[in-house]
Amino acid sequence: MLVGKPEGREKFELRRQSDDLVYTFKREQFDGGKAAYKRQDQDLWIVHRPEWGWVAWDQASNTCMGRPWSALPHQQADYPPEGDWVSRKGSKSYVYTLVYVE
Repeated sequence: MLVGKPEGREKFELRRQSDDLVYTFKREQFDGGKAAYKRQDQDLWIVHRPEWGWVAWDQASNTCMGRPWSALPHQQADYPPEGDWVSRKGSKSYVYTLVYVE
C-alpha cells in the first residue's frame, strides 16, 4: 500500500534520451486518494498497479504505455524507480531517464 510522502520524491523529470525533451511530473492524489504522479502539462499519470508496479497507464484502453526498463514490480518502492523507462506511443517507442528533482 502506498502511503505518506517519500522524502525527496515529490517531483521527477522524464528526460527523453533521443532529443532531450523533458516532461515533469508531480506527486498528487489519484483515483480514490492513491499516490500517483501527474504530468504538469497534460492529464497523464504515472500510477502504481499491484501487478505491474509503477507505470504510465492509459485508463481508456486499459493498457500500459510506459514502464521502468529494469525494475520489476516486486523491486519497486512507494515511488517510481529512477533510471531508464520505455514508452509506447502508437508505432513509436522512446527511452527516457527518470530523475528526481527539487
